[in-house]
Amino acid sequence: MRAAALPLQDLRAIREGLRLWLASRSTRFALFVGVLTYLSYASMHGAWANPMLLGVSLFVALALPWYSRASNLIEQRANHLCALITVGRLARGVAQLGFNLAMFALMSLGGVLKAPEAVGGIVAAAVLTTAASLGAQFFGMVLYHRGIGDLTRNVMIGLSANIVVTAMAVAGLPVAREAFLVGAIGFGGAVLLVGLLSDLRGRFYPRRGVGVFFGTFNPFHTSHLALIRRALDERRLDKVVVHPTVVPRLHAQALAKGEICIARVEGGLQVYDRTERADLHVDYFPTGRHFFAPETRRLMIELAIAEAGLAGKVEVGFMPEIYARHGFHGVVREIRKANPGMPLHGLHGSDLGGMYVRAILDECGWVYPMPFLRRDKVSATAVRAGASGMTSPAVSAVLAGLRAGAASFAVGGRTYRNDRGALAAD
Repeated sequence: MRAAALPLQDLRAIREGLRLWLASRSTRFALFVGVLTYLSYASMHGAWANPMLLGVSLFVALALPWYSRASNLIEQRANHLCALITVGRLARGVAQLGFNLAMFALMSLGGVLKAPEAVGGIVAAAVLTTAASLGAQFFGMVLYHRGIGDLTRNVMIGLSANIVVTAMAVAGLPVAREAFLVGAIGFGGAVLLVGLLSDLRGRFYPRRGVGVFFGTFNPFHTSHLALIRRALDERRLDKVVVHPTVVPRLHAQALAKGEICIARVEGGLQVYDRTERADLHVDYFPTGRHFFAPETRRLMIELAIAEAGLAGKVEVGFMPEIYARHGFHGVVREIRKANPGMPLHGLHGSDLGGMYVRAILDECGWVYPMPFLRRDKVSATAVRAGASGMTSPAVSAVLAGLRAGAASFAVGGRTYRNDRGALAAD
């Protein structure tokens, strides 16, 4: 019997899915890494026709995007549970070590590797290449945070160098062996040291100074207020500077590339969506796709702070030009200039956004983190979905006006105009 032909619409769906897969930068990156893995080990170990090397290289080319996302999720979960940078990085390292051990074991069984004993055997090789890989990812992200390069490209360059040097080292080439050991211990050790020092600063800190609180605050809710009160009380801070993200860098870059767009405005929320140019493997909306306009988020913070009687202790910073050019690194520099000699304390939650800010603060120098383990049910996501009782009365009034679509409404004795979710005082 002849097999039934696929319906035309199914063929079109398969063709479109294949097109999107091939158009993905992550797919092309993975294919490049797979080819590089094959060429590096084949040339250094004389294994051009080795079926195991071909299979491992093909698996790397196909599985790398999902493996990367799984590593990210493991680190995020560990951070959420304890808000410790060291634990999160170790969790990511353990996951990546398992992957690397499997790859080296398969290549060893398949007779690919020429001299793994040159670096202490396949277990040592897996540990060292994992350490070097973590270092490459970390420094690629640091450069990206400072506006240097693209995150995927930065990581690709570091990982590519690591693959080539590892292949040379386990082939027994003397210079490569030393470079491999120095790079793995140096980069991996630096990543763990930075995390460990950050976690220690979270435990041992001066009880004075200025708090910095960065985030989208989309919108500002009662947990944000609780963390500010705790910081002022426990660390006896002179003040806290709250600065809302203007447009997150991930979104700004994706908007510029035409990979996402603001599709519509609903209830005062700008709704972002992927376009046909979007990368299949990229999570453009890790904290959601619904955002209040920056000036509206700033207004809600100011109203909540005033209503809580914290106006004399909390300053709402808003530096859109500085943030656009230099991100939160630039904002921290401005706060340091305005408060010379004062210790800075970084307030943050253990959620994805909070730990992302923690990483940036660690890059800014000697900032004392103050993590807040998110165990309550209060969340900006729930507020945006319509949950009540999670925001101050003034913020709740703003949200009600936006959801009603009112052209103008009064809050706290002032009237505000509503221009498609962007609020301005009359």
